[in-house]
Amino acid sequence: MKKKNVISTAILTIIGIVLSVLFLSPILILLSNSFKSLKNIYLNVLAFPNADTFTLKNYPEAFVKLDFIRSLLNSLGITVASTILLLLFCSMAAWVLVRHKTKLSNTIFMIYAAATLIPFQCVMLPLVRLMDTLHMMNRWGLVLMYLGFGSSLSVILFHGFIKSVPMELEEAARIDGCNMFQTFFLIVLPLLKPIMVTVAILNSMWIWNDFLLPQLMINKPGWQTLPLKTFLFFGQFSKKWDLATAGLVMCMLPIIIFYLVSQKHIVKGVAEGAIKG
Repeated sequence: MKKKNVISTAILTIIGIVLSVLFLSPILILLSNSFKSLKNIYLNVLAFPNADTFTLKNYPEAFVKLDFIRSLLNSLGITVASTILLLLFCSMAAWVLVRHKTKLSNTIFMIYAAATLIPFQCVMLPLVRLMDTLHMMNRWGLVLMYLGFGSSLSVILFHGFIKSVPMELEEAARIDGCNMFQTFFLIVLPLLKPIMVTVAILNSMWIWNDFLLPQLMINKPGWQTLPLKTFLFFGQFSKKWDLATAGLVMCMLPIIIFYLVSQKHIVKGVAEGAIKG
């Protein structure tokens, strides 16, 4: 029996290593090519840079071409604003749906759940036309779009977690004279920290890396996010793979750092919301 367990563990370990290599190989190829010239990339895209092919010129040039500071601030501002609004409004909506059990609240929650099954591409053109009619084809309009598209999953995650918050705490707050807003912000909201971190991470990664929606809404000079600016390296007749790989690495770095710092909260928040809810 012990021998079978050892063999099973070894097989699972080997499978895990193989899958890790498969998942990490595109990132490793991207990183290695960012230190090679365009000629050396075309000669052998899978080769690691050596003493003859290694170069650091790609990063300073990509930094300038990307207008990195402005593009970074655009991405950061849109991501932070969208995430904060999602956390605020979705947590409030989920709390009301959990605490006020009626046929209407159940219907609203089912609509949120069903909305997660609708691909963005199905409603993309009508929504963009609507935003154009409202004269909101700008960064704030984009933030509102993210609030709409991210709310369904966020409400579902908050909904499951809030069920674990004891009603006695809220009742005690009301006895002490707290109104609805005071009860939520002073009592409930501090208890939602694990799931708030989870929702923030999931939405931040999606919004930061999004290309299609910003391209439709804010593809104008001075407004472009990092993914939009990186696309400029891929022209119709030529592709600057050397600058593109360096630019993509710089685009990925902030969100990777954010994820590595906060990753432990993802599983914790989802698990607590699923088990207790």
